[in-house]
Parts: sequence; C-alpha cells; structure tokens
Amino acid sequence: MSKTKRAKAKPSPKSKPALVFVCSGAADVGELTDRAARKLRAEGLAAMSCLASVGARDADIMFNADLAERVLLIDGCPNACARRTFEHAGLHRFTHFDLSDMGLLKGDSAVTAENIQRVVEKAANMLRNSQPANKSPASLLPQTTA
Repeated sequence: MSKTKRAKAKPSPKSKPALVFVCSGAADVGELTDRAARKLRAEGLAAMSCLASVGARDADIMFNADLAERVLLIDGCPNACARRTFEHAGLHRFTHFDLSDMGLLKGDSAVTAENIQRVVEKAANMLRNSQPANKSPASLLPQTTA
C-alpha cells in the first residue's frame, strides 16, 4: 500500500492557523462538520485536530488546544459534543457553533457542496471575528515554588 503525502496549506506569515475541532458524529450533520473542517484546512484557514484525543486527555493535543491563538469548535447538533468534550477537559477558551444555528438539522441536512460551503463560510467568519488569546506558553507550565 502506498502512502500519498499531501501538500500542507500554508497560513499567512502574520498569523498562526486556528485549530478546528468538530464532532463528526454518525448523522448527516456530523459529515457536514467533518467535510467543512477538511475544507478549512485545505484552504489554510485552520488546522484540523482530533476531538477524540481531547476526550482521551491526550497531553499533547490538550496542550496545543490550550496554547492555540484561536480554537473553533463545530458541532453538528445541539447535543454539543465538541463543546462539552472541551468543557469536561477543562478547556474553556474557544469559539463555538452548531449547525442547527444555521437551520441545518440532524437527519434533514443533505451533504452537498452548497451546505459544506455554508458551514465553511460561517466558520471562516467566526475565525476572522474571534480575538486571539493572550496566553503565553509559560502560563501553561506547572508552577514551582522555591
């Protein structure tokens, strides 16, 4: 089996890419969130990361999520699995929306290029309008006392 390397989209030199985490659930809206996140990544607007790794408390993924200038969570439905996963992991610095905010409802939303693009546009707009975090790596390290 051959492995194909994909060219990575390069972010603007002035800013680091945001991280996007999505609930890719089993429903149509989960597929929409997943495909929109992949398009955001392909267009260099955000780096996609693994929500399941946050749930599993993977130290590297959680450190990167906490350190990122911008984090966008996209849920497919009001169950808000992505948002709740972050909150249960103690990560509270993120921007969030779910597709029902856009009228895309679970079990009634076709996975079309048009719907994927609608999600991409909303996500891109939210990323443009979100404020970068002013958290330094030093604040994330364990504090020692002398």
